[in-house]
Amino acid sequence: MPQTLHEHTLFADGPIWGGVHHLNADVGSHAHDFLEIAVIGAGRGAHVTSLGEHGLRRGDVLVLRPGAWHGFQDCADLTVANCCLSAKALRAELAPLHNIPTLRRILWTDPMASGTHGIATMTVDPTAAEEAIAEITQLEHDLAARPARPGRTLGRLISVLGILTDGRPPEPTTVESTIHPAVAATITRLETTPAHQWRLDELARAVNLDPAYLGRLFTQHIGLTPMNFLARVRVEQAATLLAHSTLPTAQIGATVGWDDPTYFARRFRTLVGQTPSEYRRRHQPEPTPRESP
Repeated sequence: MPQTLHEHTLFADGPIWGGVHHLNADVGSHAHDFLEIAVIGAGRGAHVTSLGEHGLRRGDVLVLRPGAWHGFQDCADLTVANCCLSAKALRAELAPLHNIPTLRRILWTDPMASGTHGIATMTVDPTAAEEAIAEITQLEHDLAARPARPGRTLGRLISVLGILTDGRPPEPTTVESTIHPAVAATITRLETTPAHQWRLDELARAVNLDPAYLGRLFTQHIGLTPMNFLARVRVEQAATLLAHSTLPTAQIGATVGWDDPTYFARRFRTLVGQTPSEYRRRHQPEPTPRESP
């Protein structure tokens, strides 16, 4: 059954979650309101997303932003190791990851790029994949331990990300290691109040920069213009509301900052791959039939 996995249940004990699964059956399409990294190990299967169906092989790494949906088909002894990060934590205690160019690219830039529908795929050496899966296995054990081990879970996350980025080509020399303060301040404004009708000149005034210069800085650091980043933030929030609220679609659009229902539907479909109504039908649980008296 289509489903949406929710941040408030998965991250009850902290901002990081992990688990290793061995699949021999299909996993129906599902969405979530957190960020997921899936590392593929041994076995066979196909990954199904709004971009189509693609065969999987050992070493594939799938990164899904909040609101993106996926599923698995034709699985035979397929190992999938998941490392999931709270969307709220990515704006708070895990925000420093943004300052590391390779992590910024994996967690933000690549899956938020135009045409990705919130999904990025990369490939690492099979040996690196097995090392990452072993770390996620230990992360799963640490998460189950009592008392909690927040230091160890954070360490496991850093280890997994380090393994996955070691084999990537170096970042362009134009990418600075630390986010420019004006860019960081702009991101905070956009994520905190996405429904505000932001304009580039207004954002630039807030950080005392020329609008064109802020736009260039933002694209250099984030890989998106400020307005395209805002659109991604809005669509991720809208996807969460569509999946587990009964608000009318038009009201959801207005809630995230798109007052025109037609424009909201068009932007949502461009960024997610489905109209808001299609997304809701796919990802909202079917009502339980009422028993006869």
